[in-house]
Amino acid sequence: MQILQLVIGGISQGCIYGLIALGFVLIYKATETVSFAQGELMMLGAFGGLACMTFMGFPFWLAVISAIGAMALFGMLLERLVIRPILGQPAFSIVMLTIGIGYVARGLITMIPGIGTETHSLPVPYKDVIWKFGGDANGIGSLVLNAEQLVIIAATAVLCALLFAVFRYSKIGIAMQASSQNQLAAYYMGIPVKRLNGLVWGLAAAVAAVAGLLLAPITFVHANMGFIGLKAFPAAVVGGFGSLPGAIVGGLIIGLVESLSGFYLPDGFKDTAAYIVVLVMLMVKPNGLFGEKLRKKV
Repeated sequence: MQILQLVIGGISQGCIYGLIALGFVLIYKATETVSFAQGELMMLGAFGGLACMTFMGFPFWLAVISAIGAMALFGMLLERLVIRPILGQPAFSIVMLTIGIGYVARGLITMIPGIGTETHSLPVPYKDVIWKFGGDANGIGSLVLNAEQLVIIAATAVLCALLFAVFRYSKIGIAMQASSQNQLAAYYMGIPVKRLNGLVWGLAAAVAAVAGLLLAPITFVHANMGFIGLKAFPAAVVGGFGSLPGAIVGGLIIGLVESLSGFYLPDGFKDTAAYIVVLVMLMVKPNGLFGEKLRKKV
């Protein structure tokens, strides 16, 4: 039972890593740049849900929809006002800009009196709901499942199915795939590449908001929760930085390795497990599990 509980916990944590990694991959496929602000976008989504439920009095589902929609709009505005003007500059400049965006977002949240510097609990309806299976009369040896973990796994599965349907069957999704393959060719074929880039940033921000709302009941809402993005980046590398399914698979691998190493290995291995996995992957398969092999002829 213990190993099964560790696996379920690792899968739920890996789903969070995978959702944030999805944002990395979406933006990279659209603009060939890496956005290190994904963790902070997740944090803003969690604070958005908290504000809707605590201060505006929205019911849970309306607060979730409002926070995700607001973050999607924020992502599109961010791309239009901040990212688009410097496209075409060296990639390093855009990477540094996204790092700066993350610091600014974290700083602005901490400046809100009585909110940004505190740790908050997101009042979700399934908070502290647990189920026990098996074990003796005293509960020894039983499998304990938290509703928060099961909701994370179920929501991630549903979101992945929706994204698959969008990219496979909708015109916008097919246009996004074409643009990610070759932006210039897509532009000549009449696809509005700039508008699609904005939609991709909005989609990445919305997915990050979903991750924040799912993670908030477990780790609470605070200004530094965005640092989890540093664990999601290895997930994107392990899965293959250009692969959307790879982001989820990479997140699950990182989550499982982290959960098992934290229990079976000495203290300290849990925090370094993700980066050890990345180092091994880069040595064995540099393009990641689902990454494309790109060769440059010189």
